Amino acid sequence: MTVSIRDLRPGDLQDAESVARVRRAALPFMITTGTSVAFELSCAHPDKHYRLLVAETADGRVIGTAQVGIAYESPEPGRSFVNVYVDPAHRGLGAGRRLLRTAEEHLAARGAEEVYAWVLDEPAHRAFAERRGYRPGRSAHFLRLDLATAALPPLPDALPAGVEVRPGSAFAADPRPLFEADAEVTADEPGDVGAALDDYEDWLRHTWANPSLDRDLTTVVLVDGAVAAFSAAQTDGATRYGSAMTGTLRAFRGRGLAKLAKTVSLHRARAAGYTEAFTGNDTGNAPMLAVNKAFGYEVCATETRFTRKLGAR
Repeated sequence: MTVSIRDLRPGDLQDAESVARVRRAALPFMITTGTSVAFELSCAHPDKHYRLLVAETADGRVIGTAQVGIAYESPEPGRSFVNVYVDPAHRGLGAGRRLLRTAEEHLAARGAEEVYAWVLDEPAHRAFAERRGYRPGRSAHFLRLDLATAALPPLPDALPAGVEVRPGSAFAADPRPLFEADAEVTADEPGDVGAALDDYEDWLRHTWANPSLDRDLTTVVLVDGAVAAFSAAQTDGATRYGSAMTGTLRAFRGRGLAKLAKTVSLHRARAAGYTEAFTGNDTGNAPMLAVNKAFGYEVCATETRFTRKLGAR
């Protein structure tokens, strides 16, 4: 069967829905909708050189996709990424190989020197990456919680003096305090590719305006009026809820504030009718893994980040 590679058609929601369908089939632990896929492309920073590649059969069926771009937020130049997804029902047709080759050619032409790719920690997926010169690095877990039946920690009867909890939507008029909190927590997040969030306008475009971000379920803890911790929530608008980022600013760590934020957010999500909760943690992030275990999350899959020097095999 012939497979061809093209770019996602900008503004074509049906095309974006096809990409979302493939991602959900290949990696059902992430919150993905056609609207969010279309948004990824429309809001991408020019320095990202972002492409959403699509693999389709001769009859027009989308069977694979890839996210490709330059890690422009990294303080180290030359870093890039590609994440390839193929519908499990259509593997073995060469879609993954063709997507990866097209992606690498694009990145090399934009000056990338090193490319990172998340790969499911399963023999066939690892072998695919290793045959193409990729080498494994750090790993991360996907975790799932049955939100409909989980015994969530109770909401506190009272908060300590000076502590208050607000939804992210309370910052609609001025989200800059959330940007500053996100920047600090992101800088401390374990990972192979560091990120320096220093462009507020770019953050507004691709994070605050993201249609998957649920501002009402995003929960912020303040101490004496200052943002101290937060739990950002993504949803599919139906049944699935995801923790996009949960963290505490350095000056407030060790006080259980991240757990408080996540507890409130999960209770609100359940009340809003969401039945499945997902999150992800670096396997070396023991504090957050412990927090999520206390909530009842269970590991449902693991990914390993593979890397390759472009131009080398």
